[in-house]
Amino acid sequence: MAADISSAHTLAARLKAAYENLPLPAPVVAAMALDLLLARLHPLPLPGSRAVHKAAGAGLVVAGVGFNVWALAERRRRSTGRFELERPDDLVVTGPYAVTRHPMYVGWWLIQLGAGVLAGSSWVLALLPAELLVEHRFVVAEEAALAELFPQSYPGYAERVPRYLGLPRA
Repeated sequence: MAADISSAHTLAARLKAAYENLPLPAPVVAAMALDLLLARLHPLPLPGSRAVHKAAGAGLVVAGVGFNVWALAERRRRSTGRFELERPDDLVVTGPYAVTRHPMYVGWWLIQLGAGVLAGSSWVLALLPAELLVEHRFVVAEEAALAELFPQSYPGYAERVPRYLGLPRA
């Protein structure tokens, strides 16, 4: 019995640690929940064919998951110490980080957009711009923290690599 409790505690601790290292921004979770709630309370269907919605939505979800997995793998591969997303020991500038300074945000946005399109709901299109404005504050704060952690390398990186897939830099 004591072994069962101990293994359950260890598993719970491992799950908690994994969740704390999960790059899932709170505004994405809130916006996805709001998208679902509004779609239930006041449906706002996308125009067009359900088959097109399903194909486009699935493609966006797969692209977002792929982008996030690639970013996590690149961060893990480039981490020399303990792997903690919020406390990087090296500035990663390769892989998806050579395309955008925030590949995991971009990945989650693709997943969120894809889920809404897959569901055939226009709510995700209506709410995503507001969410991006909210999240932008967090992105700027993360960039400031990275600039403090990596004062020699981050300014040049920020100048070379766009914040969000080719949108205006810094």
